[in-house]
Amino acid sequence: MSAPSQDPARAALEGLRSEIAKVVVGQDAAVTGLVVALLCRGHVLLEGAPGVAKTLLVRALAAALTLDTKRVQFTPDLMPSDVTGSLVYNSRNSGFTFQPGPVFTDILIADEINRTPPKTQASLLEAMEERQISVDGTPRPLPENFLVAATQNPVEYEGTYPLPEAQLDRFLLKLTVPLPTRDQEVDVLSRHRDGFSPRDLHTAGVRPRATPEDLEAARTEVASTSVSAEVTGYIVDICRATRESPSLTLGVSPRGATALLATARAWAWLTGRNYVTPDDVKSLALPTLRHRVQLRPEAEMAGLTPDIVVNSVLAQVAVPR
Repeated sequence: MSAPSQDPARAALEGLRSEIAKVVVGQDAAVTGLVVALLCRGHVLLEGAPGVAKTLLVRALAAALTLDTKRVQFTPDLMPSDVTGSLVYNSRNSGFTFQPGPVFTDILIADEINRTPPKTQASLLEAMEERQISVDGTPRPLPENFLVAATQNPVEYEGTYPLPEAQLDRFLLKLTVPLPTRDQEVDVLSRHRDGFSPRDLHTAGVRPRATPEDLEAARTEVASTSVSAEVTGYIVDICRATRESPSLTLGVSPRGATALLATARAWAWLTGRNYVTPDDVKSLALPTLRHRVQLRPEAEMAGLTPDIVVNSVLAQVAVPR
């Protein structure tokens, strides 16, 4: 099969990189991951130390896509209704009316999600899975492009509550946001020296490069990207191998396998092909699977990480020819 010619939807989404680069230095992998998540209608968990521009990255993406965004700072005293909304008594009609919470937006930035207790973390489960919120027994649909972009500090940081496995599995991707290199950090400081303000994206030059219509057209094309039976079997073999790994107490669920299928499809389309290869699967395996596995205590003591184990599985599973 030959690669499809460049089309307007792909060109529009590829232009997001240069637009985001106006305010965020480096982090190309995180930008690509966010675009893949939008194409798959999935949610993203961004992990990195404080101050590496995780929130700014998501805000810049939303601005370049003309999508609405709201931010919630997750704290130990945050209540579920602070996220989803609640019924408020209206004295004029002597009844209760629903006051929507910040979850009713295109991109919800859940900042430092692991600093709030599990009860509030769980308030997002229905929104992430069903794309709706139920209050007083009434389901209320969320916007068509709803996506949760949650940031978290590494779990070893003080005052954090690790996300439960059920919620982690709802995130399509877990992207790591590393500290910048020296040259990148010099670039960051030079921009601030010259007057850059992360609070004013418009002055920084961020302009719309794609529209929700471009995004919808792209999703239609991604859905038509073909996946052979051999590649489908390869994805299944990878996920089943994690369940048999002696280093893991928890392997990748069938939901994880469908997630890897979706992300590999989106990546293939972004790179200009209408079919998925085993290399596409390998390219997206780490961000799609690293948060869906759980290490045995002895593996952690031996210095293993989810990334090391997933890479080991990829090295062991036979690649279709």
